[in-house]
Amino acid sequence: MKGNSPTLTLLAASVALALSLGAQPAFAASKATPQESEEKPTEQVELAKDDVENEDAKDDKKKEKKKKSIADLTKDSIVHDGLFTVYQSKKDGSLMMKVTKEQMDKEFIHFMQNLDGLAEFRHFRGGYRGANIYSFNRHFDKVEIRAENTSFHFDENSPLARSKDANINRPILASVKVEAEDEATGDVLIKADKIFLTESLRQIKASKNPKDKPGKKHQLGKLSKDKTKYVSIHNYPQNTDLEIEYVYDNPAPVRPSNRGISNGDFAFTDDRSIALKVRHSFIAVPENSFKPRFDDPRVGYFTQIKHDMTSSDDATPYRDVINRWNLEKKDPNAALSEPVEPIVWWIENTTPMEFREIIKDATLAWNSSFEKAGFKNAVQVKVQPDDAEWDAGDIRYNVMRWTSSPRAVFSGYGPSFANPRTGQLLGADIMLEFAGFTRRLDAYKAFDVSAADAEHVEHDADDAMMMDHSALYESALFGQYAMLAMDANDADRERFTKEFLYYLVLHEVGHTLGLNHNMKATQLLDDEEVHDKSITDKHGLQGSVMDYPSINFAPKGVEQGAYYTSKPGAYDDWAIEFGYAPALTDMTAEKQRIDKLLARSTEPALTFGNDADDMRSPGKGIDPRVMIYDMSSDAVSYAEDRLNLVNSLMKDLKTRFSDENESYQALTNAFVTLQREYARNAQVVSRYIGGVYVDRGFVGQEGAKRPFTPVEKAKQKQAMDVLNAHLFAPDAFEMNEDLISHLQQQRRGFYFFGKTEDPKLHDMVLSSQKAVMAHLLHPNVLKRIQDSSLYGNEYSLADMMGDLTEGVFKADAKSNVNSFRQNLQRMYVEKLAGMLKAKKTDGGKHAAQALARYNLKKIKTMLRTKRNNAESIAHKEQLDYMITKALDPKAS
Repeated sequence: MKGNSPTLTLLAASVALALSLGAQPAFAASKATPQESEEKPTEQVELAKDDVENEDAKDDKKKEKKKKSIADLTKDSIVHDGLFTVYQSKKDGSLMMKVTKEQMDKEFIHFMQNLDGLAEFRHFRGGYRGANIYSFNRHFDKVEIRAENTSFHFDENSPLARSKDANINRPILASVKVEAEDEATGDVLIKADKIFLTESLRQIKASKNPKDKPGKKHQLGKLSKDKTKYVSIHNYPQNTDLEIEYVYDNPAPVRPSNRGISNGDFAFTDDRSIALKVRHSFIAVPENSFKPRFDDPRVGYFTQIKHDMTSSDDATPYRDVINRWNLEKKDPNAALSEPVEPIVWWIENTTPMEFREIIKDATLAWNSSFEKAGFKNAVQVKVQPDDAEWDAGDIRYNVMRWTSSPRAVFSGYGPSFANPRTGQLLGADIMLEFAGFTRRLDAYKAFDVSAADAEHVEHDADDAMMMDHSALYESALFGQYAMLAMDANDADRERFTKEFLYYLVLHEVGHTLGLNHNMKATQLLDDEEVHDKSITDKHGLQGSVMDYPSINFAPKGVEQGAYYTSKPGAYDDWAIEFGYAPALTDMTAEKQRIDKLLARSTEPALTFGNDADDMRSPGKGIDPRVMIYDMSSDAVSYAEDRLNLVNSLMKDLKTRFSDENESYQALTNAFVTLQREYARNAQVVSRYIGGVYVDRGFVGQEGAKRPFTPVEKAKQKQAMDVLNAHLFAPDAFEMNEDLISHLQQQRRGFYFFGKTEDPKLHDMVLSSQKAVMAHLLHPNVLKRIQDSSLYGNEYSLADMMGDLTEGVFKADAKSNVNSFRQNLQRMYVEKLAGMLKAKKTDGGKHAAQALARYNLKKIKTMLRTKRNNAESIAHKEQLDYMITKALDPKAS
């Protein structure tokens, strides 16, 4: 206590006064005067107050003595030693975590992975949720976890580096009180529940999509504090892993009236409570000789974005680094050497025995690419023992895992995670879905136009991701039914399955090596060479296995070759060499080596184009060669062959899929699958209309072409002719009466409750036509046709819309119109009419608006009802009325 207490000061003053007056001290026994009796109570109050303060001081000292140590607070806990020592209470399961003095103000990698969940919430087993850099910081009696921003680079030698934190967010994600501190070591103990049993570190429940309609089916409720808990704890010297079950309660969920309409709905045991399992991992930042490698736009790797904030004379101040494994040669002087640490893959013990050898061979096939980068046996494969003490989710192991999900959203999924600072890959998994090898189909939604329309609306990032993962699954499903429809023998069907699995593994392993998609790779061979086995055995079907190709079925009369490519392509070899060949010690020589390697990007076999523009959505991608479900350098002709193949398979479909004493479900599945393939190939064709070829060659690079070159007029006209003949023509969807009258789905419980079970054929056909029309009349495409006319496009907006109008109306303008065409024509008129309502600010739409008005007038004059049947007359009169109202909204 600093200075004298008030009581001591008062007492000393009283004694001094008494002595100077020759009187008794104030505390002597005597009879008090009236004045004294009035003043005494005040003195007693002061003394009492002083006693209380003394007692408080004593209590503080007692509390100091009673303050518990780390050992005291953790004595009844289970201790898990590792990167961060954690203590779990034996009583209630709560968690405490020790942060050492050395770990303060130090960076760690935080990685989050979905262990189990529901596909409806984009939360499926094995899903990676990315890696971030977090740091632990002490602030008085609290420990803060801060997210570090890794997107900006400041040269340490630049004075600007002193302002590196200016206007850059470094959020505090969690702040927890220090419960105990070791005075000798500086280690502190904190409660971990507030960090991990909440969404402090990462958001788990997705934000509400503003486009969602009220009453959306299957919504996560509120995070339950009582039910959310730790499932298991795995602690190692270099990482601390916590498995947590997050439970979301919704006491009044929105439920469909036709409960159980799909397998996915059955995954909801009781949707009032949804449990999602997540693994949080804190990982020590690797300390090794790994050197980041800068990205280049001519080759496709997943990257870590870095902006150079101290560069003043560079138009592209980018320091993006690619994601790659840390491979170092055992013998640095050898042209071909084994790595110090190979990339080891484990085949999970859940893998069907008949698939294991194929998976192993496909994975090891990447070693041929690594040999061109100077590494021998860079990739190794092992099988997880049945008695293994580690589980497939352990991030220390790269595992090929299997699922058989109620709602299959992929055939394969190959995520990886990297150090956000450097791009060094630290872990990967591959999820393989058994549904990709079955003939499962959600047929109850097959004729639902709303479900079908989902394929041609604009998608958000999550939807695009889900579609991305499902592409190979959808393709494989078509392959299964096509093989049966072709009456393929058992040997051919087995070969197809093996080739699909082999390709699937090649593709997913490629992702885990850092490669992103190359959706331009199928342009390697022409539409005849892809069926020539002598060529494909040597070069493969495509330049890269990172594409989503059309299954290479041979047209009628042509011998069947490879269904899928069976080895990494020329692009893959080149990309791996760029990413993994050891850097030369001389920086000048290294730059020359990289420049020489990248100068080859103009070689046809090395062509690259990823799906960053989301070519799946209408109006998005501009280069038609960057597309899924296509094949060959003449994708329009190849797609037309596929359309003809589907039509030919339809003829005998009922015979092929009508087994004695079985329902017609197999027939319905086959019909729907073939129709979907038909629709997808029409979309492939549509991308050539208004398309622009993109070349990413650098200035002065040998073989480089103009960055933007419009698709040739002849090719655009060919594409329009194919669409008019196979999608819009009166006979485009001729359906056999005997076939469609047997498209019956097998009854299960009350699945048809709330809807009728008859096949909605018109909805299905209209959806296919809408998907293409949504692209052709998309504002982006219409503006691009107009813009590209300035640099070479000869297929004008007037030509395109004129050909489209003729394709939709000319054939039956004066005759009867079948019901499919009636829907098509009504939809087309509605879209043209809608274009007239564009806002005044949409200046780029003016030319399209003028042509929309022009074509509406043209349609009005084309229509004739003489000698038409009653339905056609009524239809044409309705169109006439719609056009009149569109041209003159005030017309009655």
